[in-house]
Amino acid sequence: MVAITLPDGSVRRFDSPISGLDLARDIGTGLAKAALGITIDGTPRDLSTVIESDAQVSILTAKSGAEALDLLRHDAAHIMAEAVKELYPETQVTIGPSIENGFYYDFARPTPFTPDDLTKIEARMAEIVDRNEAITREEWDRDEAVAFFLGMGEKYKAELIAAIPAGQTISLYRQGNFIDLCRGPHLPSTGKLGKAFKLMKLAGAYWRGDSRNEMLQRIYGTAWFDKKELDSYLHMLEEAEKRDHRRLGREMDLFHQQEEAAGSVFWHKKGWVAVAGGRVLYAPSARSQRLPGGQDSAAGRFLAVGGLGPRR
Repeated sequence: MVAITLPDGSVRRFDSPISGLDLARDIGTGLAKAALGITIDGTPRDLSTVIESDAQVSILTAKSGAEALDLLRHDAAHIMAEAVKELYPETQVTIGPSIENGFYYDFARPTPFTPDDLTKIEARMAEIVDRNEAITREEWDRDEAVAFFLGMGEKYKAELIAAIPAGQTISLYRQGNFIDLCRGPHLPSTGKLGKAFKLMKLAGAYWRGDSRNEMLQRIYGTAWFDKKELDSYLHMLEEAEKRDHRRLGREMDLFHQQEEAAGSVFWHKKGWVAVAGGRVLYAPSARSQRLPGGQDSAAGRFLAVGGLGPRR
């Protein structure tokens, strides 16, 4: 007998172990259709996970808040990686977590990605969503998993697996022809992601965060449960960009920043003086320098490595 306590305090008893999906079906067909995953005693798990002993269980849906959103974004990273591998087979995959407001995945590829590539990857992601590929968990022996990924030419993934202690179960997730190392959990299928996602930008990242290692290409994206949420987030970013003090400072000839003193402000002549009704509100004295093009700049009180002289 398995006793499952639901969030409302009610208890459902079953004669044998039951999967998260079957539990959702037992509660109601609508819940089963909306289900994305479960939590068992507070730990997120796949919807297909079998509950074998008494536990507190909740069914995750799009209304479940941060836990469900994290699940969605984690899958967005995997679906992006699948799209990249289909479009650019020479690419090696590394890691791809969910992060605040989105997700990213780091790739090893000799040719740099371009903004046009992001458009193509987004379109292929939408195709993968339409395929509604089942996402299934597989458990592998560590050494077999290492050999498998090396055979695929995925040296980074093999390195990650080889670092896992011997004897520890390795979990891989498969969707269509794509398979990836992951602890999970994941959505039951790619169709559950929906299409409220957008790839945002490209960046560089060192393998395993170590500057002595290879530079990888990172693609950032964002994902939400519906287009309204996505549009709201993108609008917020647009408004923030309009009010970005760094951009306004450059455009209004008030100040600039430079990498010799990251985080510090180099005030221009106009930026030192604020006038209201003909009265000077703020005009501190400072050592000035002449910038290229005849522009004046006043240096603040800080040390800048390498000085403020012209670059050679």
